[in-house]
Amino acid sequence: MRGSLATAKRIVIKIGTSSLIYPNGNINLSGIDQLAFVLTDLANQGKEIILVSSGAIGVGMNNLGLAQRPISIPEQQAVAAVGQTELMTIYTQRFMTYSQKTAQVLLTRDIVEFPESRKNVINTLNQLLAMHIIPIINENDTVAVEELDHQTKFGDNDQLSAIVTQLTNADLLIMLSDIDGFYSDNPAVNHEAVLYQTVHEITGELMAKAGGKGSQFGTGGMVSKLKAAQRILAADSKMVLANGEKPQVIFAILAGDAIGTLFCNQGKVEKG
Repeated sequence: MRGSLATAKRIVIKIGTSSLIYPNGNINLSGIDQLAFVLTDLANQGKEIILVSSGAIGVGMNNLGLAQRPISIPEQQAVAAVGQTELMTIYTQRFMTYSQKTAQVLLTRDIVEFPESRKNVINTLNQLLAMHIIPIINENDTVAVEELDHQTKFGDNDQLSAIVTQLTNADLLIMLSDIDGFYSDNPAVNHEAVLYQTVHEITGELMAKAGGKGSQFGTGGMVSKLKAAQRILAADSKMVLANGEKPQVIFAILAGDAIGTLFCNQGKVEKG
C-alpha cells in the first residue's frame, strides 16, 4: 500500500523538539547523531533531503539552565537566539562525522509570502540541493512576530515544514514527533485508541479528535499536524506522521512498512 514511498526523490524531514530534547530538558545527542547518520545515508543514495528542525528554544533553555519556558516574547526570542547557535553547532558536528555538508536557513512567513523573496528562498534551497548540501530550516524566532498588521510567524514548525514541502515541490514530508501517528483518541489516556494507518481527507471529525500541544519545550500539537497534512493533501503530496524516538524509522517508512499514519490523496495509494 505504501510502495510508492520508496521512489520519493525529494524528501522533507521535520523533527520535533520532543525528539531533540529529553523530558528532563537535556539534549538528546544520541538522537541527533542517529538523525545525521540516516539523512546522510539517504543523501548518499541520491535523495534530496531537507531538514526542518525545531528545538532552538529547548536547546537554549538547556544552555541557560532554565527549567521553565519563558513567558515573555523578548525572553523567548533571546533564548531562541542562544539555542539556535548551539543547535546548529551540534548539527554541523554530527553531520560532518559522516562527511555531509549542511546549511542553515532561517525563515519568517513574510519572506515566503512576498513573491520576490519567495523566489529567492526557492532558488537558494534548489541550489543547496543541487550542491548535495542538506538545508536545515527553522523559523527565525528572534524576529518573528504575530500582530494584526505584521504577521511573520508560521505558527509552528509543523506548518513551516508543510510550506517548505510546497515551496520545493517535495515528494514526501516525514514528520517525526513523540507519538506513533494519528489516533482516534489520546492513547496516553484512552488505551482503546486506534492508530489510523492512512488518512485521505482532514475532516472536522478528525480535527475534533486532535488534542492540545505536547511538551513544554515545543509548540506544536496534533491540531497543527493535521493542518500541515491539509496543506500536503492540497499540494497533492504525501506526509507520514511517525514517532521520532529512533530516527532509523525513516528507513522503514521509505521501505513501505506500515509505520505511523500516511496522509495522501485517495488516488495516490498503491496496492502492494
